[in-house]
Amino acid sequence: MMVLVSARALRAGSLLKPEDLVAKELPNLDPAGGFSLDGADSRRMLVGAMVRHPLAVGEPLRGEDIMKPGDHGFLSAVLDPGTRAVTIPVDATSGLSGLVWPGDRVDLILTQSSGDASVPLGRRVGAETVLSNVRVIAIDQQLMQGASSSATDGQARTVTLEVNADQAQRVAVAMRLGQLSLSVRSASTDTSAARTGTSGVATWARDVLPSLLTETKAPTEATLRIFGGAKDVKEFNFP
Repeated sequence: MMVLVSARALRAGSLLKPEDLVAKELPNLDPAGGFSLDGADSRRMLVGAMVRHPLAVGEPLRGEDIMKPGDHGFLSAVLDPGTRAVTIPVDATSGLSGLVWPGDRVDLILTQSSGDASVPLGRRVGAETVLSNVRVIAIDQQLMQGASSSATDGQARTVTLEVNADQAQRVAVAMRLGQLSLSVRSASTDTSAARTGTSGVATWARDVLPSLLTETKAPTEATLRIFGGAKDVKEFNFP
């Protein structure tokens, strides 16, 4: 019987990714044991599921070993103590075009733009990291459950992040300020604690395109007014 087994050791609370699953022929298993048979549908439904207890390398996956999105108590079970779940809208670009999976660690970046002509061109577009090293716990719940998504292009529409109370408020404000996008962190990133923001230094358009530093400014004129009386006013303009 070809079943799905863990490709690596998994700790309790881990969210399954595609690379965590491999197929293995195990002929002596009991067909009634609730094992996950290999197949596209089985793999799709397991991605994003939470591992209930530690699994060793090569251990077959059974229904009792995991909790799937949509199961009663899934969200509260997957959240670490003291954390919250916040959902942000994404598109094919800001959501990394389907390359983010539940369990990934990401940075949340806010991009703002200004149409104010009085603002220097080099500072009309800027970006800053709002949250750093936060865990993704859901990607479009319907997709995670293996159901058909309402999206016709198969792209995610929402991403749910695990944050603390202060971070949840920052996300709520950031969603009103501009466009949010995700940046995936290395799998070897220290996950001991998520951070709120980075150094607080924003990246401006002029930092990306140095030529904006030499932008030309509109010529200005100086005006000299000479008052010879209440009704005697003379103006002289100098370039």
